[in-house]
Amino acid sequence: MRELATADRIREFMRRLGKAVRTDTRIYLTGGATAVLMGWRETTIDVDIKIVPDRDEAFRALPELKEALHLNIELASPDQFIPPIPDWESRSPFICQEGRVQWHHYDLYSQALAKIERAHERDLLDVREMLRRGLIEPVQLKARFEQIRPNLYRYPAIDPDSFAQKVDRTPSGE
Repeated sequence: MRELATADRIREFMRRLGKAVRTDTRIYLTGGATAVLMGWRETTIDVDIKIVPDRDEAFRALPELKEALHLNIELASPDQFIPPIPDWESRSPFICQEGRVQWHHYDLYSQALAKIERAHERDLLDVREMLRRGLIEPVQLKARFEQIRPNLYRYPAIDPDSFAQKVDRTPSGE
C-alpha cells in the first residue's frame, strides 16, 4: 500500500530520481507536491510530475521508486487539462538540483487555473492559499486565463464561459 507523501519523502524521491537520470533534465512538480514543499499542506496522496524532455531513464526509474518509497507517482501536469500558458517554463520556480535533474514547481498560474477549472474543494483551498501567500496575483491570474482562452477549443471537456466565470469568482485569498 502506498503512503501519503510528506516533504521529506518527496525530497527523498527527488534525490533518488536525480541519481537515476544521467542527462540534463527538468522535472516539474505540481499539485499536492507543490503544496507540501511550499508548506501549506503536510501531505499529499500523489506526487505529480512532468519530465522535460521525455527521458527513458527517468521513466524506467519510476516503478522502482514508487515501490521502494511507497509513493503514488503520477505523470500529470496542468497542460494535460488546460492549454499551456505561454512562457510557463520561465515562471516555474526552481526548487533544487539533484544530479543532472533541475527540479521546479510547475508554473503556479498554470496550477491555479487548472485547479480553478476542476473546482474541487481541496483545489480551491490551494488556490486561495497561493493568493494569500502572494505566490500568484488576482489580476495576473485573470490575464493568464485570457492568454489561454483562445485555445480552450482544444480541450472539449472545458466550457470556456463556465471556466471564465470560475476565474472571475476566485477570491483574492485574503
